Amino acid sequence: MNWRGRPLTSHQVIVNSIAATTTSTGLRVHAELDPASYPAKIKISDAQMDSLPLHRHGWHGDWNYTLHPAPPAPPLPPPPPARQPERAHWAHPALTGLTDNGWNQLITLLTSPARHPHRGHPPALTLAEQALATVLRQRFATPQPVLAELFGVVTGTIAKAQRHTTPLLRQNSVT
Repeated sequence: MNWRGRPLTSHQVIVNSIAATTTSTGLRVHAELDPASYPAKIKISDAQMDSLPLHRHGWHGDWNYTLHPAPPAPPLPPPPPARQPERAHWAHPALTGLTDNGWNQLITLLTSPARHPHRGHPPALTLAEQALATVLRQRFATPQPVLAELFGVVTGTIAKAQRHTTPLLRQNSVT
């Protein structure tokens, strides 16, 4: 009714005509032009349409319906607690049998990129942590489950660390 045969000569005329819509019960309409471009010929499957939270009204449900917002996505799980970096304070001379300087030199030598290029995802333990776990296991016969608990990993990670670092420690006369 509010167009009353007026020629729709521009987008602005169309938007203003829609925005002027009111009813005797107080309906007011807000209209604005969306200037974005959208891809043409997008096919929506019946399954996609059926999954929409669409409530069809009783009278001409094909024309009169309410599209409800999608339920909010479940919250993301909290990030894992930050691991202490390399547990450097655990590498005490009384535990490692090396001076602080000796331990630092060993770790610098072991972690040189030329010796151990990084491939794939980061390991559960840094090379320094692997070396420390191996030294604690060798020097004090610390059981793998105890080391796993201390380092916050599974026992398989400790076993793998020991297999990986024992030859490196031997090459550097640390056993």
